[in-house]
Amino acid sequence: MYAIELTPEHPVAQLADFATQAEQEGFDAVFASHHYNNRDQFMALSQMAARTDELLLGPGIANPYETHPVTLASRVATLAEQSDGRAVFGVGPGDKSTIRNLGFDHDDALRRVLETFKVAKRLWDGERVDHDGTFEAVDAGLNYDAGEIPVYVGAQGPHMTRMAAKHADGALYNGSHPKDLAWAREQVTEMADDRVAEGEFDLAAYASVSVAEDADAAREAARPPVAFVAGGSPPPVLDRHGIDHDTAGEIGDAISAGEFEDAFGMVTEPMLDAFCVAGTPDEVAERTEELLAHADSVVFASPLGPDIETAIDLLGAVVDRQHR
Repeated sequence: MYAIELTPEHPVAQLADFATQAEQEGFDAVFASHHYNNRDQFMALSQMAARTDELLLGPGIANPYETHPVTLASRVATLAEQSDGRAVFGVGPGDKSTIRNLGFDHDDALRRVLETFKVAKRLWDGERVDHDGTFEAVDAGLNYDAGEIPVYVGAQGPHMTRMAAKHADGALYNGSHPKDLAWAREQVTEMADDRVAEGEFDLAAYASVSVAEDADAAREAARPPVAFVAGGSPPPVLDRHGIDHDTAGEIGDAISAGEFEDAFGMVTEPMLDAFCVAGTPDEVAERTEELLAHADSVVFASPLGPDIETAIDLLGAVVDRQHR
């Protein structure tokens, strides 16, 4: 699978245009990211569904804290209905820096995510559900058919990655560097004998990408998403790339305080190298090949580049190169 992430920091109509362009460029899927301060991801996905014919569409990711998991399951089921079965459920605990703004924390994150999609699958199968865990549901059910919907877990740390490998259809692994994907592949391989989900597991590199003909412009455009990744990365990930914990913590604090420009300005060159694929089309194509040595799929995630429309064209050419 080759996919792109679209961030609803842009108007919904424009996002639908980008999705149409992505389909024309031969991409298999589009994921819409979620932060409370952007436009609603499901409204954006609805418009994308209306404008496309074959693209898989889904949240990348939705978090089950600010939206009750049963309601989230219903929204994904509605997307599946509207898109004639093209929905994918990307679910994860969400970005710590922005979740804190809403009074949520990540306590029991793994259980919350696992319980969310296990309950969702039962609801989609037409069951009525009683659940008492990290959330409650009493005789909950959907009054319309949903069918089977693939589940991809947003993962980065070892426990979430291993849980995804055991229970989910795939993982949207938050990594842009071959070191990270090699590590993730090790976790998946070690869980092979414990897998309970049916079908092959899809390890997708959910890689922040910024592409332009001007490499410097591409790297500059990468600062915002790299700040979010650095500010939310667990210590083992920071250590893997030699990133200073205090600096990463300061970036996360700045994001939580809404001081985004300060956060972006604290991003270092090593952070850009570790947490983004940034450069010319040839450089991006080379790194994509390195990621696919360990991953099954790749999602080209935000920011895509200094100009998104141009970036989608350039990334379409990268995908064509991979198919040769």
